Amino acid sequence: MTSQNPVCKGARKLSEMLAYTIHLGNDKNKTKRAKELAKKNPSNTTSFSNHSIQNSGQLSKVNNHNYREYDHKTDMICNIYGTNNLINDVKNLYLQEFEKARIEYNKKQTRDDRKIDNYFNHISRNSNRDLACELIIELGDMEFWNDKDIIYRRKMTNVYKEQVYDLMQFVPEFKIANAVIHFEEQSLSPHMHIVGVPVKDGYKNGMRKQVAKSQIFTKTSLSKLQDKMRVNCIKSFNKYYEVDYKLKEKELGRNFDIPVNKMTNYRQMKKDYEKNKQKLKQANKKTDIVNTESNKLESIITTLKPNLVNKKNYTISNEQLETIKSYISKVRDTTKSIKGVNDLDIIMKEYEKDLKEHDNEVRTLNRTIIQKDFEIKELKEDLGIAKDTISSQEKEIKHLNVFKNLWNKFMKFFKNRVRYYADESYKKVYEAMKKDNILRQDDIDYIDNKTVKNKKYERW
Repeated sequence: MTSQNPVCKGARKLSEMLAYTIHLGNDKNKTKRAKELAKKNPSNTTSFSNHSIQNSGQLSKVNNHNYREYDHKTDMICNIYGTNNLINDVKNLYLQEFEKARIEYNKKQTRDDRKIDNYFNHISRNSNRDLACELIIELGDMEFWNDKDIIYRRKMTNVYKEQVYDLMQFVPEFKIANAVIHFEEQSLSPHMHIVGVPVKDGYKNGMRKQVAKSQIFTKTSLSKLQDKMRVNCIKSFNKYYEVDYKLKEKELGRNFDIPVNKMTNYRQMKKDYEKNKQKLKQANKKTDIVNTESNKLESIITTLKPNLVNKKNYTISNEQLETIKSYISKVRDTTKSIKGVNDLDIIMKEYEKDLKEHDNEVRTLNRTIIQKDFEIKELKEDLGIAKDTISSQEKEIKHLNVFKNLWNKFMKFFKNRVRYYADESYKKVYEAMKKDNILRQDDIDYIDNKTVKNKKYERW
């Protein structure tokens, strides 16, 4: 692998176009076509691939792959979300998202066999639902990354981090548990594995909140998600690599997409811009006419004859004069047309430049909001733990107060028996308790009437 200067290479290839892919792991055996084929087979099965995470066993395999457990090449891995244990991350996510709904559901059940002890295990045993989902994101293909060194590759860390925050923003129902970047595999392309759980709230049957892959990720929603994610990915790439690359299969001359539905008057400006493109064509035609007319004008000038009275002046006919006037008029008309188109073109470019900068600011702000939301969530969880601890301590204090009252009564009773009634049996017990250090010195002073005056005896 050869080393290179990435910025210089990017500067030389401003027209470089990168491919972008975002793939959702799926079980093709669950499709209608697969089920129809399975009915025709004696084994009732198909040979279609299964890249979904349906149970804890498949989750374990994904964990081994994502963290390179099979070859231990951990130096080529960068964990950017979650921990280095995917299984625990998903289990903890299940507790955070579903535990409250599970408890609420169980309280409504009158039969124990309908209760759910562990929602993670419950879904893992359900062959009709996926336990989790994995998204794989990749920018650039093998041809692009083939000659890039590891320093250049690792700059993708920030690009993919922004993709994680973008995904949180675009699909908030998809709760991310873990995200890891692979910098080198057979494909030689840095790519990211994101594992999470699609969650839907508001179910009327069963638990109020449930895993809902088919409701969250549809063909339409995935298509829209891809459009948004790929545009933001190339923006992030250009920002961190300081280049101006474009995406494949996009309109030429455009290095970013503008969210038209959010931009006031932009749609009308684009229409005007397209109209002025037609005007530019017309202006070009007028330019051709002017060029033709200029030939006529040149012919007139070269054939002008000197005035008989004054040799420094030339004689021009009315017809020649009209030709010159016509030429001047056409030049002015053409110049005006070109100037109008060029002015709008400059305005559009400046508008799109400002729009791009504004969009970057909005994206940064959205990511900051998401980060703050997570910090608030963690603080709320810590607050909940603190409240539980306080509640537990308050219960302990109540128990201690009960015991304190009993001890005080016991000491008063014991003192009466030892000191005032002089009961020999209690005296023996008293001496034994002193010998075994069961009583505090304050307790002994209290029983022996040695408590210092003006000093409150703390019997507890």
